[in-house]
Amino acid sequence: MKNFNNYFFLLILLGLFYSCGSIKFTNDYITSTSLKKATEPSLLERQNWYNLDISDDSIPGMSVDKAYNELLKGLKADTVIVAVIDTGIDIYHEDLQGLIWVNGDEISNNGKDDDNNGYVDDIHGWNYLEDAYDETLEMTRLLRDGIKNNRKYNDAKSEIDANINESNDNLTQYKGYVEGYKKSKKIISKYLTNDDFSLDDLKTIVDDSLSEDILNAKEFLTSFMSIDISLDYLIEGKNYFEEQSKYHYNVNFNGRKSDDNIYDINDINYGDYKVNNIKSAESHGTHVSGIIAGLRNNSLGNNGINNHVKIMALRAVPNGDEYDKDIARAIIYAVDNGAKIINGSFGKYYSSNPEWVIDAIRYASRKDVLIVHASGNESKDLDKNNNDNYPNDQYFGNNEFSDTFINVGASSINYDKNIIGSFSNYGKQNVDIFAPGVSIYSALPENKYEFQSGTSMAAPSTTGVASLIFSYFPNLSAKKVKEIIIESGINIDFEIDGTENDAKVSFKNLSKSGKIVNAYNALILASRSKRK
Repeated sequence: MKNFNNYFFLLILLGLFYSCGSIKFTNDYITSTSLKKATEPSLLERQNWYNLDISDDSIPGMSVDKAYNELLKGLKADTVIVAVIDTGIDIYHEDLQGLIWVNGDEISNNGKDDDNNGYVDDIHGWNYLEDAYDETLEMTRLLRDGIKNNRKYNDAKSEIDANINESNDNLTQYKGYVEGYKKSKKIISKYLTNDDFSLDDLKTIVDDSLSEDILNAKEFLTSFMSIDISLDYLIEGKNYFEEQSKYHYNVNFNGRKSDDNIYDINDINYGDYKVNNIKSAESHGTHVSGIIAGLRNNSLGNNGINNHVKIMALRAVPNGDEYDKDIARAIIYAVDNGAKIINGSFGKYYSSNPEWVIDAIRYASRKDVLIVHASGNESKDLDKNNNDNYPNDQYFGNNEFSDTFINVGASSINYDKNIIGSFSNYGKQNVDIFAPGVSIYSALPENKYEFQSGTSMAAPSTTGVASLIFSYFPNLSAKKVKEIIIESGINIDFEIDGTENDAKVSFKNLSKSGKIVNAYNALILASRSKRK
């Protein structure tokens, strides 16, 4: 009955598409910034901006809310399995309840591989990292393990030497900032008899007869507070550079906890079923999952894009660079266990065994599975240097080997020259499309929520829209859904800032499509494809 109801509704909807034109693409081609919002977005708008519509809300989101309100009422939806290859996920989060994949062929905690898929007790997915968290970068592993036959071995050595020096300098600087901030805050707190003072409070300190310590403390704090830099921000920076020195660039460190051979793709006896994050700081996978599927309209957190999904949790991304072996195995697991879409919000610039991941991507393509990948956050033109951003669907600049792989850049709430994230990678040949990825509000472990930015957020924005298409048009192929997403995006035809050379450039030259993902248009185009 469900399929009949959907088909009947689609006939009515298609009749509207092809008759009076009352349902048409939203802002099919935008040639100016005339629709820019006149006032600053409210907090609620900022928390939900990726779901909004440029014509209705003057915010360049993906028109998800508009699609629900105008296109999807009365339609029943199929459930789509979405594999999230990432850090661990808080599968007990309040905004993800009922949305986590359950392997119905496996019996929980009985120590057996009930479904004979090679994984014991894999109820919600698989954890390839076991209890590891901190890890080196791939360039560090090339040196540590002496992989001299890798074509980028010499590059890795030079880059690590330079990065270690830079990281140590930054660490020394941030340590000084933190200590200076703490000392200055203590002095001012005592003078004002207030531990929670503001920048305006600092401005009231004007007496030149005050001690030099007080005046210096005021000047120090003003320099940071006037640009909204807090002590927590400085501590976060210090910790970041400490991690680089202690783990990421340390050739004497090995974060791997399993006893498998990382250079043997056939050594598969490792990992466990514990897909949860192992600490609160391990939040990335939860945030990504919330963007895709956070419960809508429940007065909690954010509205995810599609609640007709089940998130398959594949913990394979540490605090450092992921292993090629883990990513390849995770892609194969997702394909073999029913995922229709794989979200990959990770990446690196060195790879020991790219061929394993290439084979896995090809396997996913043959099995009609869509892979959505983050393009990276280094403000790089990926068309240069043969796109050494792994994984990708081109090998050393050759033609694409997969037609079900989407590489996504990050767009912002700013409907002007700053419409792309200043950090986002781009490329007319190597980035397919842009999607919201700047200041995206979503879930964090322990029932918390936060704004985060990155192409890591743009990928799940795109994944969410792809899952909507599959939910309402389940018979479409992964290749067709990729084509629909790219073709139906919003064209942005004005110049932007923030490229590698700080020169203005047309937005349409920063990706293959020159567009931003749009759910409303994609569903209309999918319905037309269905009719054909």
